[in-house]
Amino acid sequence: MAIGVVAGIVLAAILALIGLFKLMWRVAEPNEALVISGSAHKTEGIGEGMGFRIVTGRGTLVLPGVQAVRKLSLDLNETQLNVDCVTHQGIPLRVKGVVIFKIGDDFVSIANAARRFLDQQKMMPERVHIVFAGHLRSIVGGLTVEDMIRDREKLTGQTRAACGTEMEKLGLIVDSLQIHEIEDPTGYIKNLAMPHAAAVQRDARIAQAEANRLATEAEQAAFARMSEATRDSEILQAGYQAERDKAAATARQAGPLSEAAARQEVVVQETRVAELEAHRREQQLQADVRKPADAAAYETRTRAEAERDARISAAQAKAKETELAAAAEATRVTTAAAADARATEARGLAAATATRATGEAEAAATQARGLAEAASAKAKGLAEAEAIKARAAALAENQEAVVAQQLAENWPAIVEAGAGAFGNVEHMVLLNGAEGMSEMFAKALTMGGTGLGVARQLLASMSQPPGSAGPAAASVPTGPAASSGPTGPAASSGPTGPAVNGRIPIHED
Repeated sequence: MAIGVVAGIVLAAILALIGLFKLMWRVAEPNEALVISGSAHKTEGIGEGMGFRIVTGRGTLVLPGVQAVRKLSLDLNETQLNVDCVTHQGIPLRVKGVVIFKIGDDFVSIANAARRFLDQQKMMPERVHIVFAGHLRSIVGGLTVEDMIRDREKLTGQTRAACGTEMEKLGLIVDSLQIHEIEDPTGYIKNLAMPHAAAVQRDARIAQAEANRLATEAEQAAFARMSEATRDSEILQAGYQAERDKAAATARQAGPLSEAAARQEVVVQETRVAELEAHRREQQLQADVRKPADAAAYETRTRAEAERDARISAAQAKAKETELAAAAEATRVTTAAAADARATEARGLAAATATRATGEAEAAATQARGLAEAASAKAKGLAEAEAIKARAAALAENQEAVVAQQLAENWPAIVEAGAGAFGNVEHMVLLNGAEGMSEMFAKALTMGGTGLGVARQLLASMSQPPGSAGPAAASVPTGPAASSGPTGPAASSGPTGPAVNGRIPIHED
C-alpha cells in the first residue's frame, strides 16, 4: 500500500515536472527570434542592462510570471516604390521599383528591430517606403534622364548606399532593390528614342529597298530575255505575213487600180475641204476655248505645282523601282511596236496602190462625162441662137408676113379666148333672130382682133433696136377706138343698144 502511494506520488511529481518544463521551455523557429524580457541579461554586442534576451534557432527556459516571451519574424518583406521625382534637368519622372528587405540575423539588428517594430511589424513596409522615397528623390535630383536610362545600376547603388545607415539603425538589411520602370509624363524619353528609332527604320527600309531592287533586276532580266525571244518570233512571223499580204495584194490590184485612180482626186478634194474646216475650227477654238482655258490652266498649274512639291518626296522613293519596271516595259512595247509597224507598212503600201488606181479611173470617167455634157450644151445654145437670129431677120424683112403667120398659127386660141366671154352664161335671150346672133359673134371677133393688133405692134417694137423710130414703134391705140373692129353691120348698134367698152350687153332670164 505504501509502495503504491509512493509510486503515485513519484509519478505525479514526474508529470508535474514535465508540465512545468513544457510551460517554461520556449523554442525559436528558424525564421523567428524570441525576445525574452523581465531580467537583466548580457548579450554579446548589445551591452549590459538592456533588460531582454534574444534567442534564435534554439530553445530556452523562461520563468512564467517573471519573464515575458515575444516573437519577432525574420521573414522577407517587400515594399513597392512609386515615387514622383524631378531630375537635374527639371524633368518630372515617376520611378517605380521594389525593395525586398528583412531583419538582420545578428543580435544587434534583431535588438534594433525589436525596439522599433516588435509591436508594429506590419508597419515595416510603410516605414521602409518612406526612407527609400526620400533618398530616391534626392539622388534623382542630382542625375539627368540620360544617366538614369543608361546606368540604372548607378541609381540603384547610390540609393542602397544612401539608405544603408537608416536601414542599419532600424535593424533591417536590403536583400534586393530593383528599379523596373521609369515613367515619363512629358514624353522626354520617347523623344530621345525617336532619332534612334528613325535611324533603325531608315536602315531597315534601305535594306528592304536594296533587296527589292535586286529582286526587281532579276525579274526584269528574265522578262527581257522572254521579250527578246518573243520579239524574234514575232519578227519572223511578221516577215512571212508581209510576204503573203504582198502576194495577195498584187493579185487583187488589177481590179481596184482603176477605181483607186478615180477616187484619188476625190480624196484630194476632201482633204482640202477638211483642212479648211480644221483651220476654221482652230480659229474658233482660239477665241472660244483657248483663252478661257489658258486662264483656268494658269490657276490649275499654280495649284498643281504646290501639290507636286508635296508629292515629290514621296514619289522619289518609288522612282527607282518604277524606272526599272518602265525600262523593261518600254523594251517590250518597242519590240512589239516595231513588228506591228512593219506589218502595217506592208498593208499600207498595198492599200495606197489600190486607192491610187481607183482614183485615176474615176477621174478619167468624170472628165469624159464633163466633155460630153459641155459639147451638148454648146450645140443646143448655138441652135437656139440661130433660131433667134433667123426670127429677127424675118421680122426685119417682112414684119406683116411674120405677124400674119403668128396669127394664123394661133388663130384657134384667139377664137377660143373670144368665145370664153360666154362661158359663164347659162341662158341668153337674143332679139332680131339670126341678125342678132351674127352681130354678137361679130363683136366678139372684133375684141379678139383688137388684141391681135396690140400683139402685132408689140412684136414690131421687139424687132427694132432700142431708140429706133419706125412703124413698129407706133403707140398702141387706146380708148374707144381700140375697141372698135372693122366697119360694117357687126360694128353698128342693134336694137339692144350700143356696145360699151367692147362688151356686148346680154340679158339673162
